Amino acid sequence: MHTLRADADLELVTIGTELLLGFTVDTNGAEIARVLSAQGVRVVRRTAVADRPEDIRQAIGEALRRTGAVITTGGLGPTRDDITKQIVADLFGAQLRFDDAVWQNLVERFRRFGRVPAASNRSQAEVPEGATVLPNRWGTAPGLWLEGAPGLIVMLPGVPLEMRKLLEHEVAPRFAARSAGRVIRSFTVRTTGVPESSLAERMGEIEPEIAPLTLAYLPGLEGVDLRLSVWGVSPDEADQRLRQAADLVTARAGEHAYGEGETDLAAVVLERARRRGLRIGTAESCTGGLVGGRLTEIPGSSDVYAGGVVTYSNELKTALLGVPPTLIEEHGAVSEPVVRAMAEGAVNRLGADIAVAVTGIAGPGGGSEEKPVGTVWIGLAGAKPAEARRVVLGGERHDIRARAVQTALFFLLRRLSE
Repeated sequence: MHTLRADADLELVTIGTELLLGFTVDTNGAEIARVLSAQGVRVVRRTAVADRPEDIRQAIGEALRRTGAVITTGGLGPTRDDITKQIVADLFGAQLRFDDAVWQNLVERFRRFGRVPAASNRSQAEVPEGATVLPNRWGTAPGLWLEGAPGLIVMLPGVPLEMRKLLEHEVAPRFAARSAGRVIRSFTVRTTGVPESSLAERMGEIEPEIAPLTLAYLPGLEGVDLRLSVWGVSPDEADQRLRQAADLVTARAGEHAYGEGETDLAAVVLERARRRGLRIGTAESCTGGLVGGRLTEIPGSSDVYAGGVVTYSNELKTALLGVPPTLIEEHGAVSEPVVRAMAEGAVNRLGADIAVAVTGIAGPGGGSEEKPVGTVWIGLAGAKPAEARRVVLGGERHDIRARAVQTALFFLLRRLSE
């Protein structure tokens, strides 16, 4: 019998032609890696294969020879292309046996929904000799845990909900029992308003200082996440090391670090305004209400966020925000004077204490040599004299708008922090 050591490596094989055709996005792999890392298990390779027997056999066989431990997802259903169990049984030299208990559970599940299982569903009650059945209370295909001379294999359904539940309730506890108290943990420091290269310069030669932890830079539309990871230590030691490293990383990132874990910048902005007793207003053009959307996505935002105005046309900038037509005619809608006037109008018309305004060229058309696509002006008004900032953001239209929202929130946070 294969014994999984505390600092084990494991491979993941995801099965399904739809994964390779691009019709289905594999979310299972990330979830498996995240959950098992907490039990000290490293997912070192992920392989996706089509519903072809020879491909599945090769992928699983090679993975078992490399690490001796494999998790598969998919191929446990009742149709002809669901062949994972048979292939695994052959690799382990085991026969498939009909399991009456599994079948009765399946029949009962169908009965609760007023249905009768088809003849093809009987295949879902077939179990390789020596396998442990992992009960699936959320679907029809049970998971299977099989150990033998080739190694350890865990077979899970490909349906994300069913996979997650089996992973949480059946698989993770079994790995935890073998972990010897060693874990793999990560911790994220969130930054924004600074490019990855500039952030790396701020970090300096930090790797030797935080060793044996590692640091990864994860750029995205909202900024750069700094992911710290540690392997094969006790939970207490992992927490202590990660905390110390996170404090160091945060200090070097300076004002660009705004939170940890899954912190949303909008939530930080709201909390900062709440502590100061300020009401926020928004005036948006190119972002079309996305800044207000980010703020109102946070529960409890109503005590801080007064409201917003979307003024996509020049006429509405004048009618709703009081932007003088002469400013637009002289400087254009995407300009410093106009965005300042938009922010001031939002303060006055919405009764806000502070307002942020956004106007820009999201593309793909509308740009010029003077104002290329991606040009965005962000204005702030309230409490202090109005101010504005120009940025040129990269990417497609969606990317530019998302980055403009994050930049506006960061600009607002800096004002609230003064």
